Amino acid sequence: MSENRKHARVGTLLRCWCEGENVTLYARIANLSEGGLFLRTSTPLAAGTRAQVRLTQQATDTQLQAQATVVWLRQDEQPAGRPPGMGLRFEALDADALTSLRRIISQQQTPL
Repeated sequence: MSENRKHARVGTLLRCWCEGENVTLYARIANLSEGGLFLRTSTPLAAGTRAQVRLTQQATDTQLQAQATVVWLRQDEQPAGRPPGMGLRFEALDADALTSLRRIISQQQTPL
């Protein structure tokens, strides 16, 4: 996976809403980048599912709402604390959404 990354990831404790086909999840984001996010969940959506994600950085009251696609899954907890969940790729962020995302990322932890 790492060889395909175009954007630096940052660790985060933010939570977000993820709405897919007939399913809505509220879960913790493990890491975030301009390209997408890893959402910790034991009930991931199927690979290829399109979803709407919404998150808010409370400290700056910055909100992001974006379309994303599930690109990979981790069904079970892996060694070294790698939790189950799903990787989502953001789709076609407009200028306002990208600005909000960059503001949220800048307020988070150091890059992974």
